Amino acid sequence: MNKLTILINCNDQSGIIASVTNFIAKNYGNIIYIDQHVDSEQNIFFMRLESEFETTAFNIENFKTTFKLNLADKFKMKWRIYADGDQPKMAVFVSKYEHCLYDILGRYNSGELNVEIPFIISNHNTLKPIADSFNIPFYHIPVTKDTKHKAEEQQLKLCKAHGINFIVLARYMQIVTSKVISQYPNKVINIHHSFLPAFVGAKPYHNAYKRGVKIIGATSHYVTEALDAGPIIEQDVTRVSHTHAIEDLIAKGRDLEKIVLANAIKLHIKRKVMVYNNKTVIFS
Repeated sequence: MNKLTILINCNDQSGIIASVTNFIAKNYGNIIYIDQHVDSEQNIFFMRLESEFETTAFNIENFKTTFKLNLADKFKMKWRIYADGDQPKMAVFVSKYEHCLYDILGRYNSGELNVEIPFIISNHNTLKPIADSFNIPFYHIPVTKDTKHKAEEQQLKLCKAHGINFIVLARYMQIVTSKVISQYPNKVINIHHSFLPAFVGAKPYHNAYKRGVKIIGATSHYVTEALDAGPIIEQDVTRVSHTHAIEDLIAKGRDLEKIVLANAIKLHIKRKVMVYNNKTVIFS
C-alpha cells in the first residue's frame, strides 16, 4: 500500500478539486482524507489530501512528474507530495530550560512523534545529561557576540551532514539569524510565552503578576527575521487569578509551552500546516 499526502495552493479557480480527484482516480488511487480552504480576500485556494494506491506498479516519481504536467502547470500550483514512509529528521536546539526538552524526548521515546532526532545542540552544557539519558548525541556550541557567525556555521554543517528537515527551538535563548532561517524557511519552530509584546525583558511573569493578569498563554510559530513575529502554528491559554503566586504563573506557563510546542511539532510532522503571507492554514 502506497500512501501520499498532497498539499496544494494556487489562485482560486473553477475545477481544481474535480481535476485533482479525477487525476488520483485515474492513477488507481483512493482518497481517504480531503480538506480545502479558500482565502476570499487573497483569492487563494488551499487543499490537503491523503490518498492510497494499491497497485504494485505505483511509482511516486512518475506520479509527481505527471501531476506537474497535467495539473500543477495548468493551475499554476505550488505543491508538495510526501510519501507516508518519509520520516522527517528534526534537530533540537536548547539552552538551560529543560521542561520542553524533557517533554519532546519523552514523547519521542514513546513513539508519539514520528520523527528522527539525530542530535541536540546547545549553547550551554547544562542539559547534556538529559540528552545522554535518552542516548541522543549532544553538541555544545557556545555562542557569543563575536562567535555567533561561526557558531551558526557549525550548526548548519551538522544539520546538512545529518540531512535535517526542520529545527525546533525548545527554549533556545539565542536569536536565530537569516543565515539559518534562509536555509530552513518555515522550518524553524519556536516557542515562547504569550506576554509579548506587553511584558518584555528577563522576568515577564513577574511583570505580568504585578499587573494582575487573568490569562497566560504560549505561542509556537515559525521563525522569521522579524523577531517573534513569524507565522503562528499553535497557541493556548489558561486562566489565573489573584490567588496564584508568581511560581504558579511560571509553572502554568511552562506546562502550556510544553503542550503548545508538542502540538506544533505534530502538525508540522503530519504536513498539516501551510504558510502564506506570514499566516498559516492549519488542516484538521
